[in-house]
Amino acid sequence: MKKRNTLYGLLASASVLFILYALVKNYMIDPEATSFLSHKTGLKRELNLPVWLNVMYVHVAFACIAMASGLVNFSKWIFEKKRRFHRINGYVYIVSVLVVVLTSGYMAPYATGGKISSMGFNALNIIWLIITITALVQIRRKRIIRHRNWMIRSYAFCFTNLLIHLITSLFHQGFGFVYATSYTIGVYGSIALLLVIPSIFIRTIGQSKDVSFPS
Repeated sequence: MKKRNTLYGLLASASVLFILYALVKNYMIDPEATSFLSHKTGLKRELNLPVWLNVMYVHVAFACIAMASGLVNFSKWIFEKKRRFHRINGYVYIVSVLVVVLTSGYMAPYATGGKISSMGFNALNIIWLIITITALVQIRRKRIIRHRNWMIRSYAFCFTNLLIHLITSLFHQGFGFVYATSYTIGVYGSIALLLVIPSIFIRTIGQSKDVSFPS
């Protein structure tokens, strides 16, 4: 129990800090995304900046909502004492993920690194959607532990942007790779990590016998 509380505390801290960073950076410090767009060279499609920015604002907002709602629903107290809220909040998370995936799908063709990066983002979106739907199916079948584990896998994808930029910085600034190449490595590297890390996390918190909601 203590280990789980510690892990939840660390997760909450990381999530809150990342939400604050995303909101401040994208809506206050650089609302025109000047720094990010400076790396988009040689685009095959013409970028309609006002539309792209509006889509990005929606994307960031719902990514933050997904991260916040997912974090809240991992609270044991919320699950045990506020079951109705947990259920409604779960649907908020699913809708938020859907909006993030759709907006990401719009922005994918303009991804830094060209078509290869674009394909990576589309694959990432499909995987996230499948995992999230699987979590929903499991709770519909009243398999609480399986639902929890699939939600852990789904929630990990809320950190996609963070992982991409960490890996990109590592290869660009650390190893001297061209930024576009580093970004592409970041996209595919994050997919691999987002599939591996949750499994490690699930093993860390331990597997319990699957149970169902009372009928």
